[in-house]
Amino acid sequence: MSPRVLPASRPVTIRRAVARDAKRLTRLVRGSGAYEGEYASMVAGYRVGPDYIETHRVFVAVDADDADEQGGRVLGFYSLVLAPPELDLLFVADEAQGLGIGRLLVAHLRAEARTAGLDRVEVVSHPPAEGFYRSVGAVRIGTVPANPPAVPWDRPEFEFRVPPE
Repeated sequence: MSPRVLPASRPVTIRRAVARDAKRLTRLVRGSGAYEGEYASMVAGYRVGPDYIETHRVFVAVDADDADEQGGRVLGFYSLVLAPPELDLLFVADEAQGLGIGRLLVAHLRAEARTAGLDRVEVVSHPPAEGFYRSVGAVRIGTVPANPPAVPWDRPEFEFRVPPE
């Protein structure tokens, strides 16, 4: 895929994740500043394994100027599950927050969903991410109630509508 340019003029490439990305994606999830404090338990033991990457449509945003033997520094990633249509994961590296990476990933997600013939994609949001999802066009459709002890708080549920081209 051709590089895209961020508002900060940093070229970014979004590519399909491969099995060797698994450890880096796992580190990004576990190290996310968005999951500190009361939310830390949600990601403490989380693992993005090679099997997950092979099963789902996982895409990685990489810094095209910072290429390495693994294909570039990971700035963020998302995972699209087709059945039922769901944005399962979307993470942006802490150091890349505010650079438009999340918006690029959501735009890519919509294009992938359209290509797959989907007309909508649901996402159960991390509560602090609600503002982000609203800002990129997701529509709130409900609330997923807390399920203690695993998830002790209610979570907003959104839908991305994917109109045909």
